[in-house]
Amino acid sequence: MVFAPTLPELISRARADLRMGVPVVLDGAAPVVVAAAETLTPARLADLRALGDAAVLAITRRRAETLKARAYDGDVARIVLPGDADLPWVQAVADPADDLRTPMKGPLVTARNGDAAAHRVAIALVKSARLLPAAVVVPIEDGAGFAATHGLTRLFTVQAGAHLSELSPLHDVVHARVPLSVSDAGRVHVFRPEDGGEEHFAVEIGKPDRDAPVLARLHSACFTGDLMGSLKCDCGPQLRGALAQMGDEGQGVLLYLNQEGRGIGHANKMRAYSLQDQGFDTVEANHRLGFEDDERDFRIGAAILKELGFRAVRLMTNNPAKIEMMQRQGIDVTERVPLKLGRTDHNAAYLDTKARKSGHLL
Repeated sequence: MVFAPTLPELISRARADLRMGVPVVLDGAAPVVVAAAETLTPARLADLRALGDAAVLAITRRRAETLKARAYDGDVARIVLPGDADLPWVQAVADPADDLRTPMKGPLVTARNGDAAAHRVAIALVKSARLLPAAVVVPIEDGAGFAATHGLTRLFTVQAGAHLSELSPLHDVVHARVPLSVSDAGRVHVFRPEDGGEEHFAVEIGKPDRDAPVLARLHSACFTGDLMGSLKCDCGPQLRGALAQMGDEGQGVLLYLNQEGRGIGHANKMRAYSLQDQGFDTVEANHRLGFEDDERDFRIGAAILKELGFRAVRLMTNNPAKIEMMQRQGIDVTERVPLKLGRTDHNAAYLDTKARKSGHLL
C-alpha cells in the first residue's frame, strides 16, 4: 500500500500551509525554508531570522519596479532583510496599501549572486495560494531534516517549479440538467483539477453539435460583478448577455472559470480596487501589487472544451489573448463574436485602460 502524498497533493498542502502562515521547505541543491509575507507572524519571523543572516524577501519584478529596487534575477528580486527588519517592515515592502503615505522603503539592497530558482518557485507558490506575491526565504543546510524536525511540508524545487508551470489535468466529476432563465435545456458540468485547485464550470445550452463550431464564452468569475451588480466592471452584463445570446441561438457553451480578479483572487482584487481609489488605473494597480496585467490561465478553457468534445468555437470575446491561446491549444476559433456590454460612467476609465494597455477590442 502507498500512503505517501503525490507531488500535486504536496503542492496543495503547501498552498494551505502558506495561507495559514506555516512555512514550507523547498529542497534541492540549495534548500530553503519559505514563508508567505502576507500571513507571517512576528514569532515566526523571529524564528526565521534566528536561522542566519542570509534571509531575503523575494518579490516580483513588478513590485521591485514600484519600490525602485534592482531585480538582478530578471523576474524576481531578492531584498536583503536589514538587521532591524520587523514584521511591519516586511509587510510594508510586500503590500502597496500605504506606499503613498510612506513612499520611502529603502535603501533596498537586493542580492545578485547565487541561484534564484527557489525564490521563483516560492513566488509561484504564494501566487497560487492567492496571497500577495512576496515570500521570506531563508537558506538551510538539510531540507529533509529541517522539514522532519519541524513537521513542515517539503517540496523539491525543480519538480515543484515544473509542476506549477503546467496545467493540472481536469476531470468532469459530475454534470446535471439545470433549467435556466435563458433556456430550459441547460446542463452544468463541474470540472475539478487534480492538484486541488478551484473547480471550474461548463454551462451547456441546448445540445451543441460537437462537429460544428460552437458559440462559446470563457467567462472569469467575478463575485462583485456577476452576483452583486458592481458597476466597476462589465462582467455581469457580459455573463448575462452571453447566456442570452446562446439561449436565442438555442445552443452554446459558457465556461465559468474560477480565476477571480484576472487570476489574483478575491483579496488581491479588493487590494487592486483600493489602489484604484488612490488614483492608479487597473493595470498600474496590479503592477504595484506585484502581479502582471493578467494572471489568468486560458489553457483551462481549452482543456475543458476538449474534454467536452469541442474542437472549434465561435468565441464571444473582446480579448485577443483568449483567441491566441485557444489557437495555440488546438481549438480552432472560426469567428470572434464581439461582446460589448455594460459600459457605465463608473467603469468607462477601466474599459478604456483595458483597450489602451491590454489590447482589448472595445
